[in-house]
Amino acid sequence: MKRLIALFFTSILMLALVLTGCGKTSDNVNENTNKKTEAPAANQESQFLFTANEGGSISKISVKDQKVISTLKVDGAVHNVQVSPDGKVVAATVVPEMMHGHDDSMEMKGKAIFIDSNTDKVLKEVEVGNHPAHIVFTENGKYALVTNNEDNNVSIIDTKKYVIVQTIPTGKGPHGFRISKDSQYSYVANMGENSVSILNLESMKEEKKIEVGTTPVTTGITDDNKTLVVTLNQENALAIVDLATNKVDKVKVGNGPAQVYIQQDNQFAYVANQGTEDSPSHSLSKVDLKTKQVVATIETGKGSHGVVTSPDNKLSYVTNMFEDTVSIIDNAQNKVIKTIQVGNTPNGISITP
Repeated sequence: MKRLIALFFTSILMLALVLTGCGKTSDNVNENTNKKTEAPAANQESQFLFTANEGGSISKISVKDQKVISTLKVDGAVHNVQVSPDGKVVAATVVPEMMHGHDDSMEMKGKAIFIDSNTDKVLKEVEVGNHPAHIVFTENGKYALVTNNEDNNVSIIDTKKYVIVQTIPTGKGPHGFRISKDSQYSYVANMGENSVSILNLESMKEEKKIEVGTTPVTTGITDDNKTLVVTLNQENALAIVDLATNKVDKVKVGNGPAQVYIQQDNQFAYVANQGTEDSPSHSLSKVDLKTKQVVATIETGKGSHGVVTSPDNKLSYVTNMFEDTVSIIDNAQNKVIKTIQVGNTPNGISITP
């Protein structure tokens, strides 16, 4: 199953890249005083983490107990996972199982699955495009968007009816993305052409593209919609883009960066450095978005890929693809405080609000 990782990206990038992969919610800002307020404390009794495991499962982790409490088996490789804004639904993208000796298996349609976050019951499965990568809900909960990596487009799913209502063309090889807090724009990293597509979710069209650098994997967007961050896998860098001017600054991070996540107060961006399966990286870069500098490099497990922070900004959680674990990181100490064993080849990760 781990070889699925290499096949996935070889087909879209046409280069020797072994990478799979690629989480930001909201920040509380008082617009009148321009002072940031601390995010409300989450109820850990009912708070969960979910990991998308390429080996064919979704792991559900109790935040309070810091352990896996259930595992949902899935037919296919689960590439990405995302919790809805109200915390009631978990959505995941699933790539069909590769069939040995059948080249046409690469053309099999993928699917998005929607799961009740409390009962683990599958609510609906929706067929999307070829090799779906990431799935993200709009903040208003109206839509779930899926990037179809081989089809060069995004499926827009109505979350009440669970049907595709629109398909928006993007650049080549769309992969990771984030949606603005006002639910109006989606920022899609196009791995195959070194750009980010900005999609207008009112007109349902690509509004423009921004050139950001080599092999962009995924994005993050600040709550004021002014600063875009993009992991550049082949440059070992995080691009920081001023959306008013399209000026791109690059910050060197670890080897083979995959996912990036902006914590709730918009102060830091956390970059998971994966490397490759043959030469895995094992670190998390903590980038100050004001100074545009790495302020801490945190040792994690092999193949750090997915990353998310807790609603109160106190903890970060990182999936380690090549050792099937999740690292729990204390953000004040900048160190791992616990490691949890999960399903095979954990990729994306998401947390209930």
